[in-house]
Amino acid sequence: MTSQAEAAAPRAVIVVSSHVARGSVGNRAAVFALETLGHPVWAVPTVILPWHPGHGRATRIVPPTEQFAALMADLERAPWLGEVTAVLSGYLGEPGQVEAVASLVETVKARNPSALYVCDPVIGDAGGLYVADALAAGIRDRLLPLADIATPNRYELEWLAGAKLDDLRATMAAAHAAAPATMLVTSAPAMMASGTGNLLVTQSQALLAEHRTVERPPNGLGDLTAAVFLARLLAGQPGAKALQSTTASVYEILARTSKRGGDELQLETDAQSLSHPMAMVELRNLIHPARSRKPGVESGA
Repeated sequence: MTSQAEAAAPRAVIVVSSHVARGSVGNRAAVFALETLGHPVWAVPTVILPWHPGHGRATRIVPPTEQFAALMADLERAPWLGEVTAVLSGYLGEPGQVEAVASLVETVKARNPSALYVCDPVIGDAGGLYVADALAAGIRDRLLPLADIATPNRYELEWLAGAKLDDLRATMAAAHAAAPATMLVTSAPAMMASGTGNLLVTQSQALLAEHRTVERPPNGLGDLTAAVFLARLLAGQPGAKALQSTTASVYEILARTSKRGGDELQLETDAQSLSHPMAMVELRNLIHPARSRKPGVESGA
């Protein structure tokens, strides 16, 4: 039976990211995952699109900077702000949105000092940056210093670090040197053949959860990973367990979607995978970059 204290505890998450009419990327992925895992969500769209740009050119609606800032300021004054236990930011539509997101995060943390801020710096991929330099710089200089956790993909981390990250050692070192102190790097180099991994680097741990690569994956994996990892942490899972179970959920949904030939993650069909993933994921406890300059496995996990 739920106690009054548990019922009154902050559980809501504010998600600030893109919105598509069709598909499972941005807010569509993050909100579904967080709500499925028991969290009320305040969803703020930074840009509205009919579908992911990877499917072809389409109309792009970005809220005017002043209106976006006013909406965010309303949330800061909301009488329900005490309900909020975390903020997750993803794709931003233009550089002017950065300061409004930063202000909201600062206000939430002032109200609830234990609230988490997860910054998913959605700025690029293997082809380089796909946002304006000013937006990427704003996320780097204003939002990442406020974050408790960042979830870049390897190519975004390359841009942040200003260096190519072709192997696990370089990726671990860059993640350890970057802000914030906890970095979850997706699309990380794997130790298994034909694999890919999620690399979690904190001040004291370096953990790699890896699985086989799925060719031509749908978009939205990073958005989903950030949201599920946040939900796992809010549920009280330690970092290693959160990393492994998050990776298992996302990989299971990806593999099932791919088997069906889907061009978007089929979250509604595979919602059970969010709560109770069955996929086997290899978790490796790596030698932390602060203790060794050589990559390797410290022990099984």
